[in-house]
Amino acid sequence: MLLLSDYQNIITEEFSNLHIDKQPQNLYEPIDYILSLGGKRIRPVLTLMAADIFDGDHKKAIAAAKAVEMFHNFSLVHDDIMDDAPLRRGNETVHEKWDLNTGILSGDAMLILAYQYFENYEPKVFQALAKLFSKTALEVCEGQQYDVDFETRDDVTIPEYLKMIEYKTAVLLGAAMKMGAIVAETTEENTNLIYNFGLNLGIAFQLQDDYLDAFGNPETFGKQVGGDIIENKKTYLYLKAMEFSNTENKQQLLHLFSIQPQDNTDKIESVKAIFNSSGASQATQEAIAKYTEMAYETLEKMHLSDDKKMILRLFGDKLMNRKV
Repeated sequence: MLLLSDYQNIITEEFSNLHIDKQPQNLYEPIDYILSLGGKRIRPVLTLMAADIFDGDHKKAIAAAKAVEMFHNFSLVHDDIMDDAPLRRGNETVHEKWDLNTGILSGDAMLILAYQYFENYEPKVFQALAKLFSKTALEVCEGQQYDVDFETRDDVTIPEYLKMIEYKTAVLLGAAMKMGAIVAETTEENTNLIYNFGLNLGIAFQLQDDYLDAFGNPETFGKQVGGDIIENKKTYLYLKAMEFSNTENKQQLLHLFSIQPQDNTDKIESVKAIFNSSGASQATQEAIAKYTEMAYETLEKMHLSDDKKMILRLFGDKLMNRKV
């Protein structure tokens, strides 16, 4: 087993050496550009780590890891178009640097390039990877559509919201780990368990992201605190606050989430006060703990040595140990 930083270095080197020297240049240059912006690259790291965990060779999992990262960046290019976002990782988004049509086409090409990485594997492994990838890619699209639909709905339920974050975020974490297990050719039981580990950890991670968006420390969170409140996003915190609040606070929350003031300071503080007083903050923290524990419970069912189970648990602790 390598250290997490070792896997990150392997992936960083793979993508720093990746240059698609093909024509037309305006199709492939944006792909090189978005991949050069880096990021945490946690998903491909998980693929390599999972392969090693199940006594496979992480080098054989590099192609699958690159497919996961290529797909993830494809989704970011198209998400940025849908959100009309000017920046990604502090740099211009693809559609801003080039244009809308280039962003759409380059994103489409990235999805196809992701599939091509599976051609490195023998038929049995190829089929298992491609089947999982197709299922996951479709779920990510479904999750994104749910997210878009929720923007104009006032009747979103907690189960619907959890399904949305599962599809939009968590399934790719689960699939990244399962791909490593598939390459290692471990048992079907282990491949399904490692998927559930990644899935539940992904849900916990997204719920924590919701929580930190409102209550995180601006110096350690890495994003603007209160951004979801400013954008009137109906997060888990908001839905729980609506469920728990009295009529007066519900009306106030509905009003606050219908306005876009020039200065959002008072709006953010008022919403956070309702989140706290209603019990929504505590309920969100309890949900984070619940899904984290569900992830850890799957570890006990895996046919792995205790030290390898501990490696996965330590990874989960590291992923979830973000500062409030």
